[in-house]
This record gives sequence, structure tokens and C-alpha cells, in this order.
Amino acid sequence: MLNTSTPKLRVNDFIQDSIVDGYGLRFVVFTQGCPLRCVGCHNPGTHDLEGGHLIELSEIRKEWKKNPLLTGITISGGEPFIQKDAVYELIKLAKADGLDVNIYSGFTYDALKKKEDTTIDLILESADILIDGPFVIGLKNLNLLWRGSENQRVIDLKETKRLGRVVEIKD
Repeated sequence: MLNTSTPKLRVNDFIQDSIVDGYGLRFVVFTQGCPLRCVGCHNPGTHDLEGGHLIELSEIRKEWKKNPLLTGITISGGEPFIQKDAVYELIKLAKADGLDVNIYSGFTYDALKKKEDTTIDLILESADILIDGPFVIGLKNLNLLWRGSENQRVIDLKETKRLGRVVEIKD
């Protein structure tokens, strides 16, 4: 059963129909707030923890439901994991609607797992793909799949869980 009193998420912006943030046609949520503040970040307007605006998750869901052609949502940032409770609820809503979920994080998969946080673990079990690692300007490469620097990885979370080791999706 889904929680009908979902929390609010602090967001910077949305893209209604992206083809560059994962497989298929995607709805992209840019969360607001990032403590990492990577030099050369593609979304520096998302850094301010008090910026953006709060929105009910049900309102975000209404937006993606307007497009029956969507195959999934992508949760980007900012840093989505600093709003882990709302992000987990958003993922549950997307999954209930039959959408796959990609999520970005400036933290690595290993660093997220080391937090030993139940909600973070639930996010990693529920999402389909994690793009992990900070953006490193010295490793910038515009030819990579869904990421901006060579240290970042595209991780198949379902296969990672099944095999018990990180499984990357290669370019």
C-alpha cells in the first residue's frame, strides 16, 4: 500500500520528456541542494540547500502522468540522497505507475552503502540504475553515456543486487 500522505520534495526544475537521461522517454526531477558543489557542475543552480521550491510528491506524479509515452523517471540534482525520505516515496510512486527509475548521486555506490542507512538501502534496492560519483572537471568527457566525467559509473542496481557486486552498464 502506498503512503497517501507523501512528503514534499525540494526541487529545482523538471524536464517533461528527456531522451538523454536514461533509456527511453523520461521525466526528470532535479532535486535542490547539494553539499558536494563539484567544480564545473552542470547544475550549479541546484547547490543552495534553501533554493528551489517545495512540492508535494502527488503534484510531481500528476506531471508525469500527463505523458503516457514515458518509460521512466530520472532523479537528478543537486544531490537526491540528502532528501532520501521524499526520494524513496517518489520512487515508490513511479514504480506503482510502471515506470523505471534512474537516480544520480555525487556519492559513490560504496559510500552510500557504507552509510548503513535503511532508507538509502531501500532506494538502491528500488531504483533501476544509479549514476554515481562526483563530477571531476579534469575527467570531463562529453562522449560518455548519461554522465559528465570518466570517474562516474552507470550501475545496474538490479544486477548488482543479484550478483552481490557492482555491475556497470558500459558505453
